Amino acid sequence: MIDKIAKLTVKYNNKIVGYLVDLGDYKIAFQYDENWSKNGFSISPFSLPLSNKIFISDKLTFDGLFGVFYDSLPDGWGELLLRRMLSNKGINFDKLSPLQKLAIISKNGLGALTYEPNRSLENKTFEFDFDKFDKESKKILNDDTKNKSLDEIYAFGGSSGGARPKAHININKEEWIIKFPCLIDPPDIGIIEYNTNKLAKECGINVNEFALFPSNICSGYFGAKRFDRDKEKRLHMISLSAILETTHKIANLDYYHLFQVIQKICKNKKENLIEAYKRMCFNVLCKNRDDHGKNFAFLYDEKLKSYVLSPAYDLTPTPNKIEHEMTVKGNPNPNESDMLELAKDFELPIFECKKIIDKIKNVTKKSQN
Repeated sequence: MIDKIAKLTVKYNNKIVGYLVDLGDYKIAFQYDENWSKNGFSISPFSLPLSNKIFISDKLTFDGLFGVFYDSLPDGWGELLLRRMLSNKGINFDKLSPLQKLAIISKNGLGALTYEPNRSLENKTFEFDFDKFDKESKKILNDDTKNKSLDEIYAFGGSSGGARPKAHININKEEWIIKFPCLIDPPDIGIIEYNTNKLAKECGINVNEFALFPSNICSGYFGAKRFDRDKEKRLHMISLSAILETTHKIANLDYYHLFQVIQKICKNKKENLIEAYKRMCFNVLCKNRDDHGKNFAFLYDEKLKSYVLSPAYDLTPTPNKIEHEMTVKGNPNPNESDMLELAKDFELPIFECKKIIDKIKNVTKKSQN
């Protein structure tokens, strides 16, 4: 049984950021620590500006939490694993409070925020085997509730998000996220994502280090080095959805919103806007329609004292989706004209934007020949 938790301490690289208090009836209060409010930074620029006030969300979107804290919780694959682990212990996930869930994730969430007290479920370490993980994760996806490897799979992937199984592993003292096929994926999804990231890099898009890991049962597994880690240090990350306090499960965002956020929270506005423009064009031209608000994120740069657009991630063509999750000028199936109109709205140099579109078209056409 997970004990009731009335209060959590939120930390960032062992510094106290503030406190979460459960007020009941889906009301959760947050207050910055006094020292953080004087010397820290806003962990959610619009919803939680630095101040001594007590913040209470007026939305139920994230069960009373602000989006930045909800980002720490797993969804998709990670939530499935957590539900199975808790069920095996006789605990109903749906009856846990948001603070209990954060305490279970504790230090294992994405980004930099950690939560105390720690009620983590992991108590063992395992050797990682790529093909074994793939086989065992498929059993879980096929609803094998008696899977004897659940502890092991959870230890590697219990804090993940997204639909595809993932494992967080250490390679040469660096943290990587490795992806595995879900039941509806083609067997060569790993090499598809690897090649798409190669194309993105060739198009001048900022992608973190990535690799294709060998397999005896498929074409390989795609992996990317984590950009929310810098050696021993954790980097604060917040998704576009969390910044705007909206769920990525509803397609209610336009690329216009991404550009507006960049204008508000990034010091190097043009640099970040051009990077976002490249990604928009790439997603449209490569037919990556799974471009929802949790597939864009910002990192806080302590040297710049500003947020910056994170490296690109989750770049895979989605031919079975008929519309983009994020529209361009309201169009869920945008074209070149829509993208240039958006450039004009944000006063981006049109000549440069046309060159970006032409380059991406040439690179992607080359890859199809």
